[in-house]
Amino acid sequence: MPFEDQLGDAMRRTGDSFAPQDRPALLDRGLMNGRRRVVRRRVATVTGSVVALAAVGLGGAWASGLVGDGSGGVADGSGTSSSVAAPPKSTLPEGVSVSAEQMIKNLLALLPAGKISQERGTGAGRAGGASPGSGSGSGSGGVPGGGEKSPMPTASVVYDDGKGAASIGIALSTIDPAGESAAQYVSCPSKAIVDYDHCSSQVLADGSRFMLLQGYEYPDRREATKDWRATLITPKGVMVDANEYNAPAEKGAQVSRVDPPLTGAQMKSLVTADVWKRTMAGAAVPRHEPVPAGEPSGASMQRELIASLPKGLHVVDKGNQGGYAFVVVDDGKGKSLIGINVQPRMGDIALRGTVTTLPDGTRVGEDQRPGEKGGAGVVWWEVDTVRTTGLRVVISAFNTGNQNSPATREQPALTMAQLKAIALDKKWETLR
Repeated sequence: MPFEDQLGDAMRRTGDSFAPQDRPALLDRGLMNGRRRVVRRRVATVTGSVVALAAVGLGGAWASGLVGDGSGGVADGSGTSSSVAAPPKSTLPEGVSVSAEQMIKNLLALLPAGKISQERGTGAGRAGGASPGSGSGSGSGGVPGGGEKSPMPTASVVYDDGKGAASIGIALSTIDPAGESAAQYVSCPSKAIVDYDHCSSQVLADGSRFMLLQGYEYPDRREATKDWRATLITPKGVMVDANEYNAPAEKGAQVSRVDPPLTGAQMKSLVTADVWKRTMAGAAVPRHEPVPAGEPSGASMQRELIASLPKGLHVVDKGNQGGYAFVVVDDGKGKSLIGINVQPRMGDIALRGTVTTLPDGTRVGEDQRPGEKGGAGVVWWEVDTVRTTGLRVVISAFNTGNQNSPATREQPALTMAQLKAIALDKKWETLR
């Protein structure tokens, strides 16, 4: 199973254990991007390729990467999702009634003058349904016929201001504004996970949280397709999410211009437009996002991971979310990315590499393999442990500070023995 699909499978869990063949990927754009990729795949069959509603790839994963250390402002990182996505903890906007045609009309009214083609949209409530518009998106799974209830209100077009055709799309949903998923969607992810050009986040005057991320369809930049994303979450839990590309489709289309057509300021104006708030005015307040049982907080894991590091390692970057934390360290010999995952109810997971069983019944898998994200010379060292209680602690280390970048040192900053000692530490059992 491809690495990114492994991450998507990992994020589909809701507290139940994985099937033996499912392996949660630890450091591929961070877990957020993986979560987004899950939703993107699920909804792609509804909306077509122009607005494919993650994950972390998340996530992508949205992060896009994992959130940074909470310092605010412009944070390092990019977990660029490759589509307009709804978070996994979002809900269908109950109480909202809008047609696909009205969603398209609203989007067009907010765009500068230009040539429009391939109009697509989906509605919600009694006015729902889907509109195939005037064109067919490349690589699309098709748009459902009228009358099928859409997962959320969406609209997308191919827009050309005379400088090249570009895909632009928007989606509306609801989310627990105080939940972890909401925080992830409007927090700049860490640059240790994925590179990007610019990311900024802020709290607006009305209490809404806004993030603008200017990144790439492919975090390793193997293609020149840029993905610029603007996300708004209101205090009432309305989420407005928009993407634009410098190509007429997110994938499989030739780049038509250097940058997407809308500036950062225009993207902000797009998602903060009053029309979306009016459209979602009747939306039911989303339910509180539950905290996964037995999963430690990302902040506590980050604190304990740092405390476990040998002396002489300087932490130059860090990030976390529930059940996961990472650091980038440098001992003067180059940067090294280290990440740890703690998951309950994982007793049936199949371990990779050399597997041994300790006297207390703990299974330990040790593996050394090439990196999987394209960075030249990158190696991935991993120690994966499963206790008899089903608690899984898996830690990985790389010989680079970013998997998409070339190796910065010959080996990771931690030895396999040090990784094993951290993974087997009893503190992970009580941290929950």
